[in-house]
Amino acid sequence: MNSFEIVKTVRLTEKGTRQGEKLNQYTVVADPRANKVQIRQAVQELFKVKVVRVNTLNVRGKPRRQRTSQAGVTSNWKKAIVTLKKGDKITLT
Repeated sequence: MNSFEIVKTVRLTEKGTRQGEKLNQYTVVADPRANKVQIRQAVQELFKVKVVRVNTLNVRGKPRRQRTSQAGVTSNWKKAIVTLKKGDKITLT
């Protein structure tokens, strides 16, 4: 897998922006097959920053229903919380 397949996107949430300001942590949506080492290398390559630590967790999909009698389920995904070296930042626009 290449870096673009491992790191799908950076999550922009209210909690995530607070983590970025105070703790220098960013939340990344990663490929479920990727491990911490691969996620670290991909973030360092894509954003040109130094990664100190990577925490991962698998997020289960939620049941959803939209104007229909049949319920669906959102996809499962992998969340990676990446801690950067002091002074490094990922610019989110």
